[in-house]
Amino acid sequence: MKHKVYVASSWRNGYFPEVVAKLREAGHDVYDFRNPPSGGHGFQWSSLDDNYMAWSPQHYRDMLQHEKAVHQFNNDIEAMEDCDVCVLLLPCGRSAHTEAGWFAGKGRTTIVYIPERQEPELMYKLFDGVCCSMDELLEALSKA
Repeated sequence: MKHKVYVASSWRNGYFPEVVAKLREAGHDVYDFRNPPSGGHGFQWSSLDDNYMAWSPQHYRDMLQHEKAVHQFNNDIEAMEDCDVCVLLLPCGRSAHTEAGWFAGKGRTTIVYIPERQEPELMYKLFDGVCCSMDELLEALSKA
């Protein structure tokens, strides 16, 4: 069975382009947050301010309302609503984990893909599977 897949990961994840490509080669429709359908190259906080890591909590909260942040949030939410499967591609950060939790909370298939050694995480048991290779991931998707 072919799926609409949301790959939740990080901008810094070097595996991301390969995973998106392999899933597409397998016939899945994959959302790529780095190249959203609405155009552009996705969103990074540095596009708003190179010094974003020094923001106060209040400034951070306020910047969530910035036009660019709202635009990418809407891209991602629309894609999440449209997809039936989430692949949480490690290593990644808070946003990807939040997205995976959203999918699991909606009762949608959520699979963790761990292509390299990571700190163990017990709560990944909440999800539908943990895969350690692309072959395992493709197999899990074929059964989802």
